[in-house]
Amino acid sequence: MDQGEAARYRNIRVRVGGYVPPRPEEESALMFELLEWWNTDSLLLSPVLSSTIVHHGFETIHPFADGNGRTGRALALWDLYRRGFDSHHIISVDEFYWEDRPRYHAALQAVQKNEGDLKSWLEYCAEGLQRTLERVWLRIQQITAAHGNRKVVLRSLQEQLLQLLRVRGNLSPRELWNGLGVFKQGAMDLLRPLMSTGLVRRDGTLKNGRYILK
Repeated sequence: MDQGEAARYRNIRVRVGGYVPPRPEEESALMFELLEWWNTDSLLLSPVLSSTIVHHGFETIHPFADGNGRTGRALALWDLYRRGFDSHHIISVDEFYWEDRPRYHAALQAVQKNEGDLKSWLEYCAEGLQRTLERVWLRIQQITAAHGNRKVVLRSLQEQLLQLLRVRGNLSPRELWNGLGVFKQGAMDLLRPLMSTGLVRRDGTLKNGRYILK
């Protein structure tokens, strides 16, 4: 990178929109304070609050020349994970942030304008977490099947395949290929684990049968 070496604190001044982060010589001490808080006092708070505070704290310090946004969002998500908020690792709030990038940046900048008051930032992040949880819950409700104790991890295209079957009722092999935009072999690779776990069944022959949501 022209801006600095990856995985090291920046040694240059940077500007993020109208915000000028701390000077390079201040980064180490500020990061030490943030991590000290994160590993002690933050544990007294709800993980929803601590994750949003560490997210904002990291973005305010902006310790790297590049990748601060991604790293800050990853830290916030990891805080939820480590505190047991999402023990199965099935949520990520990034999608909410990406849907309206200007609002994300405006929420960060609002803390500055309000002289460090985090209220609006906490409300914004809590809204994102709530929406994310609601979407995940809807997906879980839509994709249910009795498959014993076996864990099923669905790829994105497999979710699309199940949704197609839910809407259409049943599909021929060719209708599946066309609906997913994949070749025959790709469709079969998607179908096999779904059939073996009981999510989908085939009525008829491999060539002329119909696939149905079980």
